[in-house]
Amino acid sequence: MIAEEAGRVARLPLVARLLGKAMALGNRLAGKHRDDFRLERVHGVPFLVTPSVFNPKVPRTGEFFAAQIDSRLVHRDALVLDMGTGSGVCAVFAARYAQRVVAVDINPAATRCAVINALLNDLEHKIDVRHGDLFAPVHGERFDLVLFNPPFLREAPRDHRDQAWRSSDAAERFAAGLAAHLKPGGAALVLLSTFGDGGAFLREFHSQGFEIAVHAERRFLNERLTLFRLTPATRLVTAARGVPAAGSLA
Repeated sequence: MIAEEAGRVARLPLVARLLGKAMALGNRLAGKHRDDFRLERVHGVPFLVTPSVFNPKVPRTGEFFAAQIDSRLVHRDALVLDMGTGSGVCAVFAARYAQRVVAVDINPAATRCAVINALLNDLEHKIDVRHGDLFAPVHGERFDLVLFNPPFLREAPRDHRDQAWRSSDAAERFAAGLAAHLKPGGAALVLLSTFGDGGAFLREFHSQGFEIAVHAERRFLNERLTLFRLTPATRLVTAARGVPAAGSLA
């Protein structure tokens, strides 16, 4: 099974990668690479993207992720954590259904941007935006659903904006901390791409004992996006609560 999952995030053939470079060049020529203020509409919902914040439409990941968030996924009593919220796109879509959403980002510009978009969409009463690194801002809290559109490239980021793309250890630290922040019956949705080292995340999820299933997938000419659903095994849940698993020694 791990080979099948890894195949979904393996790099695409050379022709597809070259096509991606050509598309990136086209975006630059069209000015879409500029780090400035942009007003975008994601599935009809307005978002202001501010300088140094990840645009949910240009790389397509945020727009794809948001499209999967609906009432079947998020029930009205749900507590949701949107990890690496960026512009707040997934937090806004989740807040339309959830009781409350906590949106976290390591980039202070992103947290300011997410606050603006919560206000812009009249959801500020349901979205709690916090600045910090991974699970640090939600220490001791548990959620019904965790959403994560992670940095795909395993490299040291050059600046705050680059943290949306690059991290040297996000896979390990997210996988290690996830079970302790899920409620009983809770799950996580993590978006991985053929652009970057998605295999590193899958290896860490397997090593931590998570059950992994494909929730949604989208194929583009130069990229394949896969949204994986993670559910903790029983032993992870009991360990996260500090309770010995059945048959184990106290």
